[in-house]
Amino acid sequence: MKRAIYPGSFDPLTFGHLDIIERSAKMVDELYVAVLRNNAKNPLFSVEERVSMIREFTSHIPNVRVSSFDGLTADYAKNMGATMIVRGLRAVTDFEYELQIAQTNHAINPDLDTIFLTTNVMYSYLSSTIVKEVASYGGDISKFVPEQIAGKMYEKYNINR
Repeated sequence: MKRAIYPGSFDPLTFGHLDIIERSAKMVDELYVAVLRNNAKNPLFSVEERVSMIREFTSHIPNVRVSSFDGLTADYAKNMGATMIVRGLRAVTDFEYELQIAQTNHAINPDLDTIFLTTNVMYSYLSSTIVKEVASYGGDISKFVPEQIAGKMYEKYNINR
């Protein structure tokens, strides 16, 4: 059984993330979308909220599972029986960073490989950070995230739309 993980903060889940999830789910028997508990970041949504949103928007994909984790991605992958990590690449700068992480994960767990998917051109500029910034000023984020997530973001920023 081919099992992969797609780790990230997903704060918030964007259309770019959903694109990578849908495409990579077709390549494996099981895909675990793994929400990282990262205390160094100041997330807009709690881990539980992010897991819930991802479950809601991936419920139509039967081989997708959603969970959270902390610690090393390579250790989480091993615990889940995954042999692949999926990562999306928007630009060359993403590749340089992601290559280092992939090599480190492989050094920690030699059975673990990273698969890079280039982002759909429609989402090549998109990041959760940009979405949060636009939303925090009340800007239109309907092209970036599902409507329900946009509403929750505006609520968090106390913006009536």
